[in-house]
This record gives sequence, C-alpha cells and structure tokens, in this order.
Amino acid sequence: MEKLEAVYFDLDGTLIDTAPDFYTVLNTLLKKHGRPEVTYSAVRANVSNGARALTELGFGTGPDDLTFPAFLEELLDAYEQHLAVDTVLFPGMAEALDWMDANGIPWGIVTNKPARFTGKVLEGLGLHERVGPVLCPDDVKQRKPDPEGLLIAASADKVTPANCLYVGDHLRDIQAGQNAGMATAVAAFGYIDADDDPHGWQANYYLEEGTDLLPLLKTLRG
Repeated sequence: MEKLEAVYFDLDGTLIDTAPDFYTVLNTLLKKHGRPEVTYSAVRANVSNGARALTELGFGTGPDDLTFPAFLEELLDAYEQHLAVDTVLFPGMAEALDWMDANGIPWGIVTNKPARFTGKVLEGLGLHERVGPVLCPDDVKQRKPDPEGLLIAASADKVTPANCLYVGDHLRDIQAGQNAGMATAVAAFGYIDADDDPHGWQANYYLEEGTDLLPLLKTLRG
C-alpha cells in the first residue's frame, strides 16, 4: 500500500454489534413457540453466519426440514421490526469514522447482510448519510469471498484496490479482501467462532479491539 485511500467494512461483528438485537428477537420467538431460550454467547457466535444459522440454533431444524422456511421467515420479519434498538457501533469505530470523515478518506460497507435490513440499520444508527458505497448480496452476482462487492465499491470511490483496507471478522471477509488485492484486517473483537483461528487467516493486520483501528489508519495514511 502506497497510501491509504479508502476503508471498507463488513457490517455485523465488525462495524456494528447486532448480537443484542438478534438475541432479543430469537428468544422472543422461541418463547412464543414454547422452545427453550438460547444463550447470548451462542447467538453471538452464530450472527456472522446469518439468519439461517440462528434459526437452526434456536429451533433445532436444518434447511431440509419442512418447518425451517416458516421459522426463518418469522425470524426475519421479527428482526426487521427490531433491528436498531440495542445495536451499536463497536468501541473505537465512531472515532475511526470521524477521523476518516475529517481527513477525506471514503469508507463503505461490503456485507452479506441483505439490503432489506442493511439500509434500515444504518439509518437507525445515523450512518446512512455518511457512508459511501454499500454493497449487499442484492447488489452483486457473487457473495464474499468473491471480491465483486469490494471491487465495485473501490470503483465507485475511484480508488486503487491496493491502497484500500478491508476489515472483517470472518475468514470469507479476509479472503474477499485478498481476492480484491486489498490489505486486510481481522476484527478479532467480532463474532469469531470458538473453533476459528483468525491468526491463521493470513490477514495483514489483527485488531484485538475496535480501538486498535484508528492508530492503524493513521499509520497507513502516513
């Protein structure tokens, strides 16, 4: 990287902490259906794998089960009504975004979270008027780890991918960044599964806490 030109983020587990709202929504549904509640730690470990994983966690049914589609859709509908209640930026992210805004460094989001929810949660957090490109599965032909979304974002910002940083909390995020030719940083404070080894993902940088991001950005900016 010659000089940092732009930063792109995964969303859940990287830029924002959505686990509290998913925990509330899932357990409310489980109570409604007479099912036992699941722990917060279990929800947190599955958020990055999406609503399908949370449905399987809570209801104990896989995608091949006849009841699965109905439970999944009920979860999605409930989440849509409760998606920016307890969701917050991770510590350190607000300061990093403020610094990028002040220094004219564009930032955007490339996520596997559907647009149906992404736009509303960004609006709920007051980020919708600040963020640059936002790429959801609805906007691309191939999801991460394919680099399509990141390359579209870099093109929109008219920046060189090699001078961009992508931050994510999942192996597919790091692979997507690498496939796009970007520098990558692991959000180790995010939704890392207990069986994962983020140190083995071969990212360029490792962020133990969200507060580690701003010092890194200042270094890369030079």
